[in-house]
Amino acid sequence: MDPQQELFTELLLNLRNKGYDVYDTFLPPEDTPYPFIYLADSQQTDDPNKSAVFGSVYQTIHVWHNNPKQRGALSGILLDIKRVCYGLEHTENFAWDVRNMNQRILPDNTTKIPLLHGLLELEFKFS
Repeated sequence: MDPQQELFTELLLNLRNKGYDVYDTFLPPEDTPYPFIYLADSQQTDDPNKSAVFGSVYQTIHVWHNNPKQRGALSGILLDIKRVCYGLEHTENFAWDVRNMNQRILPDNTTKIPLLHGLLELEFKFS
């Protein structure tokens, strides 16, 4: 399996196993209950090597919450996601190491109700 797909699948399964509603490929329908997690874009950069695959996978994860007064709840979900990421050491074919993790919490006015939007930008090194 491709490294970025293997990481994506592992994150999806681990976050669902923690009880979160996790979506990928498309954002969920409008009537989806909050909060929810959306596994967004992935990017893989390979390091040149003749015999093995090494490199980095960059994964973006979004979290939306519909109560701006519950910033702490959103922050707790982001922390849970980070714990899953830091705890990921091996998948079936690759070893993983988190190199960078950027977190942002933003107001979101794209719907009729104000939302909080959590954003994680992750870099995993694989070998």
